[in-house]
Amino acid sequence: MRECAKKCRQNREGCEKTDCRLFIEFPEDQNCTLIASAKHGPMTLEEIGKRHHISTVRAKQILDATLLKLKKTLSRTNTI
Repeated sequence: MRECAKKCRQNREGCEKTDCRLFIEFPEDQNCTLIASAKHGPMTLEEIGKRHHISTVRAKQILDATLLKLKKTLSRTNTI
């Protein structure tokens, strides 16, 4: 976990670094994706969508695109 996330978690305060790529506007998880995943573990698409203010369908689209990219990357590295 990043130092900033550790600090926020330890102090029980929300992160203020809005320019951080892990920042989410979700005070219940101290505005941090790392804290949310450490606190809740695996989450449903609905829970992810709620935290990122997107629909469940959009969360699924992003997941599918990410998995496709990962699959392509892995197949490229295995053929070398």
